Amino acid sequence: MSARVRRVYDPPEPDDGVRVLVDRLWPRGVAKDSAHVDEWPKGLTPSAGLRRWFHAGEGSYEEFARRYEAELAAPEATELLGRVRELADEGDVTLLTASKSPEESHAAVLLRLLDRGRTA
Repeated sequence: MSARVRRVYDPPEPDDGVRVLVDRLWPRGVAKDSAHVDEWPKGLTPSAGLRRWFHAGEGSYEEFARRYEAELAAPEATELLGRVRELADEGDVTLLTASKSPEESHAAVLLRLLDRGRTA
């Protein structure tokens, strides 16, 4: 039982488990049948305003992560995060993102929260 982050552009691997797309928009240039996405919880993604703020370079990644975690406290996001946590408790989960830097993206924040939930 583990969770990890991968780019959606990378080919699927046998140990991916459940593949969860964590981007609000479908990734450019990726055919839906070749992406092998099992779940797409759009309500778990950062708001458009937060996404624009971060990509405009107006703040640090740490501030983005703090603001995103605050957004994840909303009821819909909490429920969706719980669903992904259940999947991770049952087996392997791969969070998929189109981000060029997955280690400094919303997907990394989600991964940290998933890990925190399993150890809490």
